[in-house]
Amino acid sequence: MKKLFLIIGAPGSGKTTDASIIAENNDNIVHYSTGDMLREEVGSGSALGQEIESYISKGALVPLEIIVNTIVSAINNAPVDNVLIDGYPRSTEQMTAFDALVAKEDNIELTSVIEVRVSEQVARDRILGRRAEAAPGEERSDDSEEVFNDRMKIYSDPLAEIQAFYTEKNLLKVISGERTLEEVVADMEAFVKSNI
Repeated sequence: MKKLFLIIGAPGSGKTTDASIIAENNDNIVHYSTGDMLREEVGSGSALGQEIESYISKGALVPLEIIVNTIVSAINNAPVDNVLIDGYPRSTEQMTAFDALVAKEDNIELTSVIEVRVSEQVARDRILGRRAEAAPGEERSDDSEEVFNDRMKIYSDPLAEIQAFYTEKNLLKVISGERTLEEVVADMEAFVKSNI
């Protein structure tokens, strides 16, 4: 049985970094970022990758079917039984589609949804700071202020509904992301380990 932890948080909340450190520290935990999974597809130059890129470059959501299939396939093929996936769900449609799909999968149990919570100001400072630090040619196409605003709105709009849905199922765990990286990682790691 695969135990799945979904990690959500605003752009710049640090959720990808937190999850990747936890996976590095524990042989029985693997981490996938939906962003990484999609970027890998884009990097392959496939037709699907080009389609995904057309959405990502605008800061828009990649269509539901593409994402859900990518995620379920990654979980089923994971080399260990404990899977962290960050950056999902990003909409109520993604949430309900995924919930329905996981309910049908005998070998996947959604153990928890962890929200790494930061204020919009902290998120903005981190994202636009990341852009300033990038070497020429290394900037990510999604790090401009305008795209940040779009991404923040896409994240914030459905958030209350997503929180309510998982709270009702007793699955939501909120962790403050406005602390040092070490503190956030220690908190999240202890929570994940106590649930596997």
